[in-house]
Amino acid sequence: MNVDPRALGKVAVLMGGTSAEREISLMSGSGVLAALRSRGVDAHAFDPAERDLHELREQGFDRAFIALHGRHGEDGCVQGALEMMGIAYTGSGVMASAIAMDKVMTKRVWIAEGLPTPAHVRLAPEEQSPEAVAALPARLGLPLIVKPPREGSSIGVTKVLEAAQVAAAVQESLRHDPDVLAEAFIAGDEITCPVLGEGESAHALPVIRIVPPEAGYDYQNKYFTDEVRYLCPSGLPEHEEREIQRIVVAAYKALGCRGWGRADLMIRASDRQAFLLEMNTSPGMTGHSLVPMSARAAGVSYEDLCLRLLAAARLDAVPAAPRE
Repeated sequence: MNVDPRALGKVAVLMGGTSAEREISLMSGSGVLAALRSRGVDAHAFDPAERDLHELREQGFDRAFIALHGRHGEDGCVQGALEMMGIAYTGSGVMASAIAMDKVMTKRVWIAEGLPTPAHVRLAPEEQSPEAVAALPARLGLPLIVKPPREGSSIGVTKVLEAAQVAAAVQESLRHDPDVLAEAFIAGDEITCPVLGEGESAHALPVIRIVPPEAGYDYQNKYFTDEVRYLCPSGLPEHEEREIQRIVVAAYKALGCRGWGRADLMIRASDRQAFLLEMNTSPGMTGHSLVPMSARAAGVSYEDLCLRLLAAARLDAVPAAPRE
């Protein structure tokens, strides 16, 4: 794509932040910063955990590339602040970011749209009695997954194999979120699929099939080992890949996402039905990250991907017309 780096102005790469995913965000942001600078963009690192966001306006930043992950970065908070300051930013707007960050709200939208997602139970703080927790296996079957609904990177996630494990899994989830999300386990292929664009121009990139080690696709294996195999091309039958891409684009549009995102799914082995797990609206951009891998398979380099996302930065708000 032909983008004049000078036309993009002074750019802040927002990284770090205060969420449990700070370490990953710093890795993502460092990669994005180097990529943008290599393309001649006037890009600067900006960590909201160390500097007040209002400095963005005071120091004349024109755009922000959001490389923050998790709370206060991917959940609509930073997006709202940038809207107030009139600084265009990458990725989804306030509403889509807030909904996608909450896996329960995401599921409600997808279910309303007729999109497939695993059966689930949400336990709010007042619903977490020992009896309610003990009843989860009967409601969802075993195995089941217990996780905090507003975290990412597999933080606080437990696969429960037997009923005796469910109480400990709930306590682990509660370390990260006051609500608990329990979900029916889908046995089969683990896959992910990025989306670029907005509205009718939104399109899916190639599907990636994830083959984790026996220890599972946890936080450590996602980012700090080479034990996980990522297959792109996925090796799935062509009709399955096309159907997954169709579902992912529909899920992305249903949430009102824009710019980019990445959906995580499972394909049930018994009947090859795909199930949506979550939508990431500020995906990782580390050396182990999956959006850059999928983009490369589509012929888009890491540097060009970063430039493309930055060029699409915008605001939700329509500027008010000047008064007569």
